[in-house]
Amino acid sequence: MSDLSSAVDPSISEGTSGFDTSRIAEVKAWLVSQFEAAGKDVPGFEYTPRSVAHLHALATASQAKTQAAGIVAADLRQKATEYRSQAARIREILENVGLAQESFPQSAVASVQVLANVANLLNVRDTEMSSYLVAMGDISLRKTGVEEKRAKVQKESILLLDYTRKAIARLTYLKRILAQLEDDVPSCEAQMHHWKTNLEIMLSKERQYLQQYSNYKAILNRVGYTSDISHGVLVEMDEHRRDLEKKTKPILDTLRSYQDLPPDKALAALAIEDKRRQYAAAEKYLEDVLQSALATTE
Repeated sequence: MSDLSSAVDPSISEGTSGFDTSRIAEVKAWLVSQFEAAGKDVPGFEYTPRSVAHLHALATASQAKTQAAGIVAADLRQKATEYRSQAARIREILENVGLAQESFPQSAVASVQVLANVANLLNVRDTEMSSYLVAMGDISLRKTGVEEKRAKVQKESILLLDYTRKAIARLTYLKRILAQLEDDVPSCEAQMHHWKTNLEIMLSKERQYLQQYSNYKAILNRVGYTSDISHGVLVEMDEHRRDLEKKTKPILDTLRSYQDLPPDKALAALAIEDKRRQYAAAEKYLEDVLQSALATTE
């Protein structure tokens, strides 16, 4: 141990003045006592402020616990001595009155032992009936509390079991629905592919119809068609055309009949002029009718 001190002292002296020599001495003494109790030597190491502080804290805590343990041990030894002396005195008293353990039958000793064991189990300090009754009442209350907690736990367990069963049933149903959906996936994909094909065809037709509409609109614009000329106007104009054809047909027939007559230049000129006037009047009438129809539509 002197070798250890001589090996450590130079490092201490070479350190700084920050080392507390009294604390280092306490640490050394504590280490020596601990290692000597174990039958070993203190290993060599460097004393630094950090290691000294840590070891001093350990030494202080160890010494405090050792002192407390010594006080408790001394108290327990004193109580054991008092219990032994009291037991000897009680045994002497029992022997003097003829109540020694050897004088009792074995069954009585066994009963007393059972009574003592029950008292220890119930944590009873004496063998009075009232103490046993109080302890048994306390155990009954604890038993009742445990039974209530057990009933509550069982009720909660039943609810949880019911919830678990419902959850399992729902999970089974969802799995069955999932399997059905997975079975329907190929047919749905085929139907979607068919719809997609039809959609592409319809889009192509739509583009074609839009192009035709644009072409027809350009043609109508080129020929002077306007939105004022509706189907009703065309029907009304066709009816007037038919009326005019009915009116002009007799005139045309008359003109054709004149072709079979012998040529008379003066009469033919008069007849032609008359028919021209009638034809011009008919055309003017048709134009007036068309103009009135267009004005009515506007």
